[in-house]
Amino acid sequence: MKFYYVYILLCSDGLTYTGITNDIARRFDEHQKGVRNTVGLFQAGPVLEMIELKTQCPDKP
Repeated sequence: MKFYYVYILLCSDGLTYTGITNDIARRFDEHQKGVRNTVGLFQAGPVLEMIELKTQCPDKP
């Protein structure tokens, strides 16, 4: 069973970015490196820190 995480990142320009993933370590690393995803380029600037991580939610009951 996969678990999904909702997270909020603080970017260097003071903006926040909210996302969802099933691999939080990989996704945070992608943000740090500026990797593109289906949404497009991260235009909020480099990530300073993860400021919120919500409870895991299973994909199936």
